Amino acid sequence: MKLSILRETDDGETRVAIVPKSVQKLIKLGFEVLIELGAGANASFTDEDYIDSGASIAKTLKEAITDSDVIIKINPPSTVDLKHLKKGQIWLSQLFHRLNEDLISELNEKGVSALSLDAMPRISRAQSMDVLSSQSNLSGYKAVICGADNAGKIFPMLMTAAGTISPSKVLIFGVGVAGLQAIATAKRLGAIVEATDVRLECKEQTESLGAKFLTVEDDGVKVEGGYAQEVTEEYFAKQKEVVNKSLSQADIVITTALVQGAKAPILITKEQIEMMKNGSIIVDMAVAKGGNTEFSKPDETVFHQGVKIVGVSNFPAQLPTNASELLSRNIDTFLTHLVEEGKFKWDMEDEITRETLIVNNI
Repeated sequence: MKLSILRETDDGETRVAIVPKSVQKLIKLGFEVLIELGAGANASFTDEDYIDSGASIAKTLKEAITDSDVIIKINPPSTVDLKHLKKGQIWLSQLFHRLNEDLISELNEKGVSALSLDAMPRISRAQSMDVLSSQSNLSGYKAVICGADNAGKIFPMLMTAAGTISPSKVLIFGVGVAGLQAIATAKRLGAIVEATDVRLECKEQTESLGAKFLTVEDDGVKVEGGYAQEVTEEYFAKQKEVVNKSLSQADIVITTALVQGAKAPILITKEQIEMMKNGSIIVDMAVAKGGNTEFSKPDETVFHQGVKIVGVSNFPAQLPTNASELLSRNIDTFLTHLVEEGKFKWDMEDEITRETLIVNNI
């Protein structure tokens, strides 16, 4: 089977789906590997690196797609990608299928089978294939660095002959993979850290990293697939009461809250922003899905009454080499799970296969 790796074309995207180190693993699985010209350049991987690993170079997008049985990309197919796809091919990327019904219909009409990386089930044996977790880990780290870069003060306490500088206070909304890494990074930098989440099971993890956990004592929030589902307005009102004191004292606030297949919830309202300290920073990691504040805008910095709201839609793209290495390992492990003796085994009794095969034209 021929497998091609496409160059990413989304604005600001610097990652590549497969790095040279994974090419040999794919060849051992039985694939003939083709990579689009320059696909790894922004992540510091040259075409020569891929050739040395055993891949061939496709000089055009059309060549990369039409000459292959399996096509791999990080982001959903573009209009141009779709134009070149043909019946019987297998497409593998993030699809965000619950939000892209028209795209899924078009893939189905073309007779293409499509595997969605973001549909990976949150089960223990799929952890090594979970691109959302690997990329969120990097995002949590980078969000704290972004907050520090935008802040007007340092994170740790500093004692000098001229006086003592008090440590920064950091408040993190959402204690998933990104939130936990943000807590750990902020603590390493010397900040006083508090975190909040609607899931009570996050309390122990938060405290194990040395942060204080803030939440409403209510077991009415349902969790599915690692995500909190829609939360009632009454619950959010109670949560606001719990976090408002910490919010008003925070120097940096990082929001990470997402709802699977839906718009991100508003966690910080206009009124709450107006109670925050002058010069404080909000880093909104959910901005690509609508944002966790009323003022968040993708890839823009918004000022409101002395508060700076920084919206970054793709933090992993700011760490392209590491992000690509982790993605590549996720994907080559996923393909190892799916392929046997040079062919896809399509075991529909397997939860990983069943949940990720969004378009089935096998």
